[in-house]
Amino acid sequence: MIKAYIKNDRKLYEVYVATRNQEKKLIAKRKRNIPSERKAREIEFEFKKNLKLVASSSPTRTWALWLEECLKRMRVYLKVSTTLHYEGRLKKWVPQHWQNRELNSFSVSDITDLLYSSSTSENPVSQKHLLKLVRRIFQLAVDEGIIARNPTAGIKVKHVEHEKKVLTAKEAELLLLNALESSHTFYPIWAFALKTGMRSGEMYALKWSDVDFESNIISVTKQWTSKVGFTPTKTRENRVVPISTDLREFLLALANKKKNENEFVLPHLREWTNGDQAYILKKFCRVIGVTEVKFHDLRATFITNLLSQGVPLVKVMAIVGHKKMSTTDIYLRLAGVEIKGATEQMGFQIPQSNKESNILKFPRPK
Repeated sequence: MIKAYIKNDRKLYEVYVATRNQEKKLIAKRKRNIPSERKAREIEFEFKKNLKLVASSSPTRTWALWLEECLKRMRVYLKVSTTLHYEGRLKKWVPQHWQNRELNSFSVSDITDLLYSSSTSENPVSQKHLLKLVRRIFQLAVDEGIIARNPTAGIKVKHVEHEKKVLTAKEAELLLLNALESSHTFYPIWAFALKTGMRSGEMYALKWSDVDFESNIISVTKQWTSKVGFTPTKTRENRVVPISTDLREFLLALANKKKNENEFVLPHLREWTNGDQAYILKKFCRVIGVTEVKFHDLRATFITNLLSQGVPLVKVMAIVGHKKMSTTDIYLRLAGVEIKGATEQMGFQIPQSNKESNILKFPRPK
C-alpha cells in the first residue's frame, strides 16, 4: 500500500506491505518520507519480493519452541501422565543454553555432552532414559522435515540390567499365609496382585462393576495415578483377566464384607495412596524370610508362574496387557522356560557305579 501525505509543505509517500508466514504470523515492512511516487512503487515492489521469500521459507525452530509444539501434539494422542513425564524430565535435565538453539545446529557431541554433564551422568539408567526422550523429540523434527538427521543416531548408553526378582510358588504361598495369619492390611491387595498380575494403578481403580462373577472375568479398563487420578490403562486398551476358582471364592468373601460399603474392590489404604506399597512389601518379605521383592514384582511373579506352568506366551500377553512380545520375553527368560530341559540333550552323562574304583596315582612333577 502506498499512501501520500504532506509534511512541511512537501508531498511525501509512505509504503506499507504486510503478509503472513507459514506459522500464520503477520510480517510487515514500512517506509516513510519517500520523495516521489515512482520511488515509492520501487520500494513497494522490493518489499513484496522480500516478504514473499520470508513467508515461504521454513520457520526457525529452537529447541524450546519445538519442545512446546511436540508437547502440544502429545497431549492429543498420549496419556496426560506420559506428556507430563516428558515435560518434567526434559525441562529438568536439558540445560538452559539449549533453549534458544536452532534444531539443525545440534550434533552428536552436543548429545553426548548432555548425557555426561547433566544430573543423570552418574546413573546409566537415567542416562538411557534421557536419551530416549531427547531422541523422540528430534525424531519428530526429522519426520516433519525440519531437520535432515537425528543427532542422537548411533548413540547408546551401556548399563548393567538390574536383576528382576520374583517369588517362587512356595514363597508366594508363604507370603500370603503369613499376611493372612497376621491380619496384615495389605493381605487382600497382595493376594489379588499375585492372582491377577494387574498393575498397581489398575487394581486401585477396579470397581465391583468391573467384576463379572457369571463369566468369571475381570474387565480392566482404567488405572489410577497420583498425578492425574483415574485415566485409561497404560496401553489405552481394555482387556479381561480370568478369575481362578480360589480367586472367585476370595472375591465373593470380600464382596460380602465390603461391596455395600465401597464401590472399589480393594481398600484404598493410605500407604497405597501415598506410594509406599513397595517399601511395605519389601519390609514384610524381609521379616518372614522370603525374597525381598517390590510391589511390581508381584506382577512379575504372576507372569513367570504362568509361563513356567506352560501357559502359551500369547495368552499371558493378553492377560497382562503386553503389546510387544519382547516385553513378555523378559519374563520368559526369567522363568527359564526357553532353556528348560536343554541340558538333557547332552551326549554324555555322569557315570554311576556301585563298584569301588581303582585309584590311579600319578607321579608328582619334579
